Amino acid sequence: MSSSASAAVLRRLGDRLGLRRLATLPDYAAGEAERPQHPTSKDAYFAAVHHLSTIVRRDFYLERTLNRLRLPSPFPPDLALRVIRAAAPAEPLHAARFLAWLRAKPNFSPSAEHFDALLLPLARSRLFTHLWTQASNMRALDLPLSPSTFSAVISSYGHSRLAEQAVEVFNRLPHFGCPQTTEVYNALLDALCANGNFVGAYKLIRRMERKGVAPDRATFSTLVDAWCASGKLREAQAFLDDMATRGFRPPVRGRDLLVDGLVRAGQLEEAKAFALRITKEGVLPDVATFNSLAQALCDSGDVEFAVNLLADASSRGLCPDISTYKVMLPAVAKAGRIEEAFRLFYAAVEDGHRPFPSLYAAIVKALCKAGRFADAFAFFGDMKSKGHPPNRPVYVMLVKMCVKGGRFLDAANYLLEMSEAGFEPRAPTFIVVVDGLRHLGKHDIARRMEQLEMSLKETKQIGN
Repeated sequence: MSSSASAAVLRRLGDRLGLRRLATLPDYAAGEAERPQHPTSKDAYFAAVHHLSTIVRRDFYLERTLNRLRLPSPFPPDLALRVIRAAAPAEPLHAARFLAWLRAKPNFSPSAEHFDALLLPLARSRLFTHLWTQASNMRALDLPLSPSTFSAVISSYGHSRLAEQAVEVFNRLPHFGCPQTTEVYNALLDALCANGNFVGAYKLIRRMERKGVAPDRATFSTLVDAWCASGKLREAQAFLDDMATRGFRPPVRGRDLLVDGLVRAGQLEEAKAFALRITKEGVLPDVATFNSLAQALCDSGDVEFAVNLLADASSRGLCPDISTYKVMLPAVAKAGRIEEAFRLFYAAVEDGHRPFPSLYAAIVKALCKAGRFADAFAFFGDMKSKGHPPNRPVYVMLVKMCVKGGRFLDAANYLLEMSEAGFEPRAPTFIVVVDGLRHLGKHDIARRMEQLEMSLKETKQIGN
């Protein structure tokens, strides 16, 4: 959309509806050319999208208001698409009215994207009658229907406990010219499993075999997750074995799918026992599966088992990735196992990962909690030179830990360092540090910290 078109939309919106003028809008003078106050027209464009989507969502007399705005003709299709996408999630029926108003214009031709932006919000709101009306409109206009959109529609039916309607949608897709892809099959499989219809799910798998549709990991994991959620580990294993005899090979090993399924089902003890057993047998899970299990273990507070499992799996050939360390290291440090946290940290460094703030901040915090401030400061200083520069949350955490430990001089130093790094401390942080310094009798330093706070505020006001 051009700058002049977006500016015209905004001017009419403001004149007709009495909207407040934004600083981003161009200023107009009689007989004078438009003078944008920003280097590009993006501000005016997205302001137009925002104002129009607000009208679509909130105006009861929508069509009358749109007619009074005297919007540009022909209406820009990209602007229409953005307005529908912005309004449909909250008010899908109002967005449908907006699209109907546009279609009534002789010079506007909707595309498949305009309808696709409506179908999924209608499905999520369970407005299925209106959804099929829009699908019929697409068919009448010879517009293609997206398999991904109707996959979401089928899932919406399934999770609304309308499995029969989900099957009906699946069967009607060829009537609308939409191919039944693997994504569509997976959506129906998920709908059937969500309603406990495992017999229908098996029939659907056999239909995939007859139709020559290749399954993917989601196909297998959907059924395995459903079995594991029902506490039927043997049935899940039998399903994977049966699929293997039929020629279906999951993209990952079946045991990894079982571990993932148990973790998603919340059956952590079964997942622990199964993972420990297969590890002892010499069958290692893949890194993604191990990370999901480790995350569940750490979230439940069973850090000891996660550490032992990682050590056992690593000794047998598992190669942790950066996600493994992001899961394990903060949990280990929070549990107070500082030496183990250091071991994991330096193992990550040896693997070629440059330390980033969220990785080493956990160790710094654990050292401060243990009262080892000298070690924390030395480690933090080492990371500033060898790792990624600390960010604002790391500085704030370090200042707070110094305050809690009564080390107000160190807190003042890091507060100053934080300001020099371009991170403006908040007023409560200054107050607690200044009060602590005065309590220690360091009135000169407290006064300097107050002056620093005032200078930062003045700089911010000048910048604004």
